[in-house]
Amino acid sequence: MYCSLIRQPGQRTIEVIDQRQLPHALVSVTIADAAAAAAAIRDMTIRGAPLIGAVGAYGLAMALDRDAGDTALEGAHATLDRTRPTAVNLRWALDRVRAAVRALPVAARADAAWREADAIVAEDIAINRAIGVHGLALLRELGAGRLRVFNAMTHCNAGALATCGFGTATAPLFLAKAEGLPIHVWVSETRPRMQGASLTAWELAQRGIAHTLFVDSASGLLMRRGEVNAVLVGADRVAANGDVCNKIGTYEKALAAKDNGVPFYVALPSPTIDWTLASGDSIPIESRSADEVLRVSGRAIAGREGSADTVSAEIAPARTRAVNYAFDVTPARLVTGYITERGIARNAHELATMHPERARRRGS
Repeated sequence: MYCSLIRQPGQRTIEVIDQRQLPHALVSVTIADAAAAAAAIRDMTIRGAPLIGAVGAYGLAMALDRDAGDTALEGAHATLDRTRPTAVNLRWALDRVRAAVRALPVAARADAAWREADAIVAEDIAINRAIGVHGLALLRELGAGRLRVFNAMTHCNAGALATCGFGTATAPLFLAKAEGLPIHVWVSETRPRMQGASLTAWELAQRGIAHTLFVDSASGLLMRRGEVNAVLVGADRVAANGDVCNKIGTYEKALAAKDNGVPFYVALPSPTIDWTLASGDSIPIESRSADEVLRVSGRAIAGREGSADTVSAEIAPARTRAVNYAFDVTPARLVTGYITERGIARNAHELATMHPERARRRGS
């Protein structure tokens, strides 16, 4: 089975799956220094909020292998933090590693940073598993096991590829499949980078889970036709009031779910909650290259045999302008609940009650 991030015992490098090559090729790349870690995050060799945080943590540890002085520590922290502005896990992981080493002698910092990064990975895997357990109980509550087939809808990729293992929104689905519950997943393409088509569909196929791909704009129709029992999405940052920042297109699905009475749940690891932000209006929204909108890529087809070659094609007239916001914000009023490693929260108040340590994270 695939693993999005591997650190071999004793090695001061990590291996990750190059997600840009999926679903047509499964390619691993080695990250051996902080610059490579930053590049992998920035160019989306890896993506997904929890995985970005883990790779950032390892990148900071790699930087300290070369120079663990105060100036180098702060410089590497800043460089890695600038790679992706929206997902809070990156800043959280970098701050955590920095806090773990700052009071130590310079000679002890690198080893301590590697230990802290390892701990972040282990905790993420445990968090994902717990989200899966609580999410599976929720699926049963919503009818999985009683219905002939339980139809879930996803957006983007919140699977094992986006985390250090198991995934967030996919974790309940993976457990449901393991228990033999009849499930089917509606997978939105997630334009423009197509993480649903290239990553989520691939992961579901690897697990043997029935799924159907659909264009993003068909989600409302599917819900209106009664073909969706629940929407399960991940998150890149959640504000203290419960507003959810996730991949662009999530907001529209939440609106359609509300209008059609379909439960809309967010799989939410605690490190993804930003208690310092009062609402989603303050979340920085990453704007990416217009080329991602103006071009599509895929495997070239040559006759009936096909080809392994990946090609890129322009889809708009020359000199067409395009905007490419990578995320949107779904207001808390549209969220049915949050599936966390500590249980199901129905609103922001319950979410805060589940996290009594939040005052420390606000800096109070």
